[in-house]
Amino acid sequence: MGLSLLSGIGIQPRLYSVAEQFAITVVGMHTEETLQRVVARKLSGRRFVAVSNREPFIHVRQGERIACLKPASGLTTALDPILRATGGVWIAHGSGDADRDVAGENGRVMVPPENPSYALKRVWLTARQEYGYYYGFANQALWPLCHVAYQFPLFDELHWETYREVNRQFAEAVAEELAGQPAFVFIQDYHLALLAGMIKELCPNVITAQFWHIPWPNAEVFRICPWKEEILEGLLKNDMLGFHLRYDCLNFVDAVSRFLEARVDSERLTVSYQGARAKVRAFPISVDFEAIQQQARAPEVEAEMAHLRTRYSLTTELLAVGVDRLDYTKGIPERFRAIDRFLDKYPTYRGRVTFFQAGVPTRMQLPLYQNAEREMRSLADHINRKHRNGEWRPIVFVEEHFSPAALNALYRLANACIVSSLHDGMNLVAKEFVSARSDEDGVLILSRFTGSARELTPALLINPYAIDDFAETIQAALTMAAPERRARMRRLRRIVAANNIYGWATSIVEKISDLSEEV
Repeated sequence: MGLSLLSGIGIQPRLYSVAEQFAITVVGMHTEETLQRVVARKLSGRRFVAVSNREPFIHVRQGERIACLKPASGLTTALDPILRATGGVWIAHGSGDADRDVAGENGRVMVPPENPSYALKRVWLTARQEYGYYYGFANQALWPLCHVAYQFPLFDELHWETYREVNRQFAEAVAEELAGQPAFVFIQDYHLALLAGMIKELCPNVITAQFWHIPWPNAEVFRICPWKEEILEGLLKNDMLGFHLRYDCLNFVDAVSRFLEARVDSERLTVSYQGARAKVRAFPISVDFEAIQQQARAPEVEAEMAHLRTRYSLTTELLAVGVDRLDYTKGIPERFRAIDRFLDKYPTYRGRVTFFQAGVPTRMQLPLYQNAEREMRSLADHINRKHRNGEWRPIVFVEEHFSPAALNALYRLANACIVSSLHDGMNLVAKEFVSARSDEDGVLILSRFTGSARELTPALLINPYAIDDFAETIQAALTMAAPERRARMRRLRRIVAANNIYGWATSIVEKISDLSEEV
């Protein structure tokens, strides 16, 4: 299928953008080694402390032994080299069932286990604290508030009080670790919105930066939060606040100007409030392109490809895949409805194409997530009954945690990868798929409502709510001529290779070091 059809459904061929041309010239610029050199040059003289809810290493019991696992996380990939280079400390919630067994009295353990280079200090939470802080306020209030996915936030005062309590506990852990020493403290995400101010009460000579990994809503949405002023004040205690997109930065400073008596410079993206100034900056996060590319070529991935074909009967001519947490923001029901519409409009594809949905269970303790999973399962079953032909079923929906080898195998098997998020800060699945395709083949179908869509413009961009257009884009992806597929994938790979996770971390380190010169 050539460019004429693509133009007919609103997908226009175009020349390289300025961003793509820049990306082409700097491929390979950022590596773990270059990041470590920047860290050594820029962060000398102050300790480096990272703080996050999720820990970079988790200790679990496996029979009679204790294993140290490294959860799949782009954040760990980015921050681990910084911690290694600085000999710093990472403070996080200890969630593994054997975490206490290996930690000292102060909750510390040296990591990584094969080459101990920095300390992991664990914060211990009770079941009540974990529910109120994490499952309660963070994921029933802030998560839906920040994602335009039309789910009502739950604002429970007990959850809010527990959220404040846990943020205070993290601040005390930071203060205990620093003991008055000057430091850079790099805070992660929406779980710790109040942390910077609490740290500075205990350690006035620290510099704090925070990265908010999810979208920031517009002021009209944010105004419904009963504690909006406290959240804004907490975040403005940071010397620098990072988001994925400039759009999120603008939403944030607009909220500040609406709800606080602050001096806002919307051009320079700075906020002066209560005698302090916070810089607000965009840092689009990414993946380790080279590592994923190498992993996807490994023999174990080849074996996993054969295993998946056999296990799930992936024998059709064409395969499209989706890889998502089972979150209501990911647009999985919309994806299934588009597949249904596609098969209605193009019945000749029955028996020729399989849609494989890898669904990773998440937050299943919450009724909202249980209901979302039931909707996805029910919809997939309905579509399979409607279109089934002999042994063939259009949707293979598998709910489990997939190994990195299995994910790379799916990416390599796919003729198309579908990312249909209703709202996403970035979405790294899109970048992982591109990184895994060293064969320069495959088509990325990508929601316009992801941060990734701002960078990955050679993808086929969709509005996941527009089911008919979505179905037409699936058809265009599956019939796209090989030369165009490869041209688009080459452009995508140049972009991701140039703007990789080490580039993200390097940019932040350089900005943090600039802050120290101003203090």
